[in-house]
Amino acid sequence: MFLVYVLYSIDFDRTYTGMTKDLDRRIKEHNKGKNKSTKSYAPWELIYQEVFDSRIEARKREKYLKSGNGREYLKLVIIKRPRGATE
Repeated sequence: MFLVYVLYSIDFDRTYTGMTKDLDRRIKEHNKGKNKSTKSYAPWELIYQEVFDSRIEARKREKYLKSGNGREYLKLVIIKRPRGATE
């Protein structure tokens, strides 16, 4: 099982899209600064995920979500919370 996920940085109003087999471990790595492209924007919270049976399917979806059309899709399905919201 592979997961495609989207993280959100509340402090910087940024998203990050990735793929993994172990989502809990991966989120911890992002929040501990072990990923070069995300360490400056921690803390991160999970806002979206999809599950796939194969790595090939997951990679294809990850690439789509990182494309212009994919980012627009995410804007439609994910409502970002306003800065400072605690709910």
